[in-house]
Amino acid sequence: MEEQNNKNLILAMVLSAMVMIVWFIFFPPPEPPAEQATTAATADVAAPATTPAATTAEGTTAPAASAEVVEAPRLKIDTPTLSGTISLAGARIDDLSLKTYRETLDPTSPEVRLLSPVGQEHPYYALMGWAPGTGTTAGDLPDARTEWALASGDQLAPGKPVILTWANGKGLRFRREISVDEKFLFTVTDSVKNDGAAPASLYPYGVIARHGLPPMQSIFVVHEGMVRSADGKLEETRYKDIVKLDEVPAEQAAAELVSAEGAGWIGFTDHYWMTALVPEQGKPFTEVTKHVASADIYQTEIRQPVQTLAPGAEITNRIQLFAGAKEWATIRAYDNDGTIPGFIDSIDWGWFFFLTKPIFAVLHWLHGIIGNMGLSIIGLTFFLKFLVLPLAYKSYVSMARMKELQPEMEALKERAGEDKQKLQREMMQLYKDKKVNPAAGCLPILIQIPIFFSLYKVIFVTIELRHAPFFGWLKDLSAPDPSSLYNFFGLLPWDAPVQGSLLHLIFIGVLPILLGITMWLQQKLNPAPTDPVQASIFAWMPWVFMFMLGGFASGLVVYWITNNTITFVQQYLIMWSHGKRPDIFGNIRSAKAAKVEAKAASANSTSPPTKKSGKK
Repeated sequence: MEEQNNKNLILAMVLSAMVMIVWFIFFPPPEPPAEQATTAATADVAAPATTPAATTAEGTTAPAASAEVVEAPRLKIDTPTLSGTISLAGARIDDLSLKTYRETLDPTSPEVRLLSPVGQEHPYYALMGWAPGTGTTAGDLPDARTEWALASGDQLAPGKPVILTWANGKGLRFRREISVDEKFLFTVTDSVKNDGAAPASLYPYGVIARHGLPPMQSIFVVHEGMVRSADGKLEETRYKDIVKLDEVPAEQAAAELVSAEGAGWIGFTDHYWMTALVPEQGKPFTEVTKHVASADIYQTEIRQPVQTLAPGAEITNRIQLFAGAKEWATIRAYDNDGTIPGFIDSIDWGWFFFLTKPIFAVLHWLHGIIGNMGLSIIGLTFFLKFLVLPLAYKSYVSMARMKELQPEMEALKERAGEDKQKLQREMMQLYKDKKVNPAAGCLPILIQIPIFFSLYKVIFVTIELRHAPFFGWLKDLSAPDPSSLYNFFGLLPWDAPVQGSLLHLIFIGVLPILLGITMWLQQKLNPAPTDPVQASIFAWMPWVFMFMLGGFASGLVVYWITNNTITFVQQYLIMWSHGKRPDIFGNIRSAKAAKVEAKAASANSTSPPTKKSGKK
């Protein structure tokens, strides 16, 4: 029954539009990040304080925080993916750039800078060390200002670790070995030997510090802030909520998550980049998150239990630091080999994680075969349509059988007359006898909604889509289509409107126009509804979607165009196989004729009545 088919399609499209509107409200397109105020160069990391989770003794004191920028020699870092330096002041890793990522599409633009030292814009760094336990003073241990001596190695590279040393002059000798792999993982192995006559009490820690708020996307679709895992439990805290931790006394709220099984990690995550501290797995540790309000420093920390170092004894501790891009393959490898358990969840897979994870796995696999992310998205669309083909086929067959029932439905209407309840009962019985589901037409589009959202999440969140080209003018599938009607798609000698502006939303590009056309053609498989209101909604819906999706990532629009095209072909072939070959051109002509008639009727209804002349 064509009227029922049209109602089903309109309902599905209205539902989709409603969901899209809600999506725009909660997940608006990212705005260009505002410049954040740079923290004063005199601020430095606040050293960890002892807590009941980190020590077994009372009365211990923490190392003092530095109040100035400390100049010291630097040690070069050079790997296939990283470049930077390590400051020998505190042996901190505070200068790091990502060789394989640029700030913009321009290949000559600067490399993405992940870590920066105090004194530069947005200081962000990692620091490892020892904090005092009972009977040991902060001055007996190296701190953020201590200058270490280079004992071995001239630069840090894969397979070429460096060794740093420092002695306190009272019998404690400290040794630090720093190594790095070919991706983004540093390993810091600390040892301390007691050559003195008295025991020493101390515990190892690691700190990641950010001075002030970093530039952020600031939208709900991606988490930015603290992320941590302990014994298989993942927790995320935004920067605005980290500040609230200060409202709870004695820092205890920041240290409530203690790993008894010794499996976990903690750090800060951005849209595409992340830093994370990873303690030795299998040993107990405490994870701490806090905001040092006096210096506006956000910190994540790893603290391990206090140890007593007897005279002549030596203890060793290892902490690893991940500092790099959230590459799926790299993070998955660290997770699978047990180096960082549960690390794959550091990627923000969202509410539909049960869909986003496998969808991205398939997309990544296809990209490895095809080598073009746009073609991989098209291949993924075919794969997803194949998975739901049985349900889609059942739906389309049900719609075709509804048309076959049209004569019987008309007969029912005549018999029932004005008795609506009788008509409803007999219609339901007819559906049951003929095994037809009148609501089946909505099922394919309802299934597409979570898939659409999951793919949006994949395209927006995963770094593999960042700056991924398709063909021609499409250089970044994670960004909207840069072409525009404003300059006739680049043929006219002026620039397109700035992305995010009102003109950019109005003067859409090639992909959104193709999207509207494919939706419009899909509609024309059935005649327009006879009801004028339904017909109006039916006519406007493709063009509404065209403008709504104009600001979405071009990779998502490629998916939607491909999905519409496949759906069109599927419906056409199924309807043809049931003897109902769609008359697309006839439906287009009838829709135009209906518009002309509607306009004429409207004009007649609004014209003033003519006076009749007659003799008195």
